[in-house]
Amino acid sequence: MTNDQTPLWGQPEHPGTPDQQSQQHGQPYGQQQPDAQQQPYPQFVPTAPIPRDASGAPPLWAPWYGVGFLDAFTRFWKKYARFDGRASRSEFWYWILANAIVTVILVGGYTAGMIAWVASSTTVDEYGRSSSNGSFPVVGVLFLGLFVLWWLATIVPTFALGWRRVHDANLAGPFWLISLVTGIASIVFGVLESNPAGAQYDRPDERLRGVGTPFVDDGTGPRG
Repeated sequence: MTNDQTPLWGQPEHPGTPDQQSQQHGQPYGQQQPDAQQQPYPQFVPTAPIPRDASGAPPLWAPWYGVGFLDAFTRFWKKYARFDGRASRSEFWYWILANAIVTVILVGGYTAGMIAWVASSTTVDEYGRSSSNGSFPVVGVLFLGLFVLWWLATIVPTFALGWRRVHDANLAGPFWLISLVTGIASIVFGVLESNPAGAQYDRPDERLRGVGTPFVDDGTGPRG
């Protein structure tokens, strides 16, 4: 108690409202100050366009957006077992079309050959009894053998193409394994839009050695 009888244990000084406190400290109320040590999560950012040769074709490690039918067909064989990089929708669906055409021709040739062989090798006598002359279905077996060879030759590059297709959508390659269980998955993956972030799958061997820089499309944007 002071000389003028004022108690020292009276009401404490009002600290002020939160707004007033924040103004005293130079910070607006309710606004969290940024953490100087907090860094954004590092993300892969492509930095350079995809180079193209005189014919307009990109290198094999890169996807080819807007590729034509013949170029997609030849590129499929050039990238026979490459699981790195990406494949555009054009590369994927033009190969599906080419494979369907060849398959229809081979299966159709086998069917026609077998029908022709049955018709030519079977004879009917005057009593209505049918018999075979013992001939061999050369044409049918030939087309069947070609179909088996075609299937064996394309199974690996087709799988690699699907692997690169999911890369183009910025998905990990093992997602393509789902297509082995259900065929509808291959259609879904085939129509997924291209994602520029999928460039992280381009040239992984060179990037790990510190050679070169990440690449993206040449500025025209994905066109399938």
